[in-house]
Amino acid sequence: MQTFLQQLVNGVVLGATYGLVALGYTMVYGIVQLINFAHGEIYMLGGFGALFTYTVLLPGGTPVVLALVLMLLGGMVVSITAALLMERFAYRPLRGAPRLAPLITALGVSIFLQELVRNFYPAKSPRPFPQLVDPSHQFSLGASVEISAPRLLTVVVAVIGMVALSTFVRRSRTGRAMQATAQDPDTARLMGIDTDRIIVTAFVLGAALAAVSGLASGLQFGTVDPRMGFLTGVKAFTAAVLGGIGNISGAVLGGFTLGIVEVMATQYAPDPFSGGAWKDAWAFVVLILVLVFRPSGLLGERVAARA
Repeated sequence: MQTFLQQLVNGVVLGATYGLVALGYTMVYGIVQLINFAHGEIYMLGGFGALFTYTVLLPGGTPVVLALVLMLLGGMVVSITAALLMERFAYRPLRGAPRLAPLITALGVSIFLQELVRNFYPAKSPRPFPQLVDPSHQFSLGASVEISAPRLLTVVVAVIGMVALSTFVRRSRTGRAMQATAQDPDTARLMGIDTDRIIVTAFVLGAALAAVSGLASGLQFGTVDPRMGFLTGVKAFTAAVLGGIGNISGAVLGGFTLGIVEVMATQYAPDPFSGGAWKDAWAFVVLILVLVFRPSGLLGERVAARA
């Protein structure tokens, strides 16, 4: 039972990372029906932006809390800038094109961003990340189940991000405009809504949350890598589909569910399908099962289908 509870905690932590990145997928898809496969690289850029802020911009002796805040801001600036450039020059010109065109473009942008960062940091990969939150500091959850400070931070940030984003979309004027654009962009435009601004807002919010996840991942694992975004991005997309793409709460629920399934399958699956070598395969088994048996996801799809 102790092992089960500890693995459950590990799955929740892993799912929190997926959930934060999945929020960006679900927001962009909900509004423009675009699967942005380069969003995983936005998460990666958030981690490297935070690293660059710490190693290049911050003076020695900066207090830990201030350093974390500035690293987060630096990561957000890098991620949001990349997302804005991506939307303006890669996706907006293809908005009326067949859906295959932006999908291929997204894959091209993903590879471009990976190589850009890899060449900017050519000396060593993965790069060590400053451990400003002590990973040896453990919080006891009872029954000999523990969680480290960086991992607990990841879970807390994921829940706060989901609640804040959901509240923003439901109650703010911009959020209501985002809902209207998701339901019918042509009618929203006729009602005076600047749909281009709304789409840019979706990219900005998704990039900001991905940057938070990138910083949390660096603190948790102690490294960042140019390739860290691709597989995480694909799994986050799986989480968005699992929860119901277009549904904010569903994205985080799907992330937690996928993380728990991945960890539990790695621990308890019968040989030879157990162990870390199979952990990525189980995520895609979940994706296939969801697409076959419940393509609308666990919480359904709140955005209207478009022709």
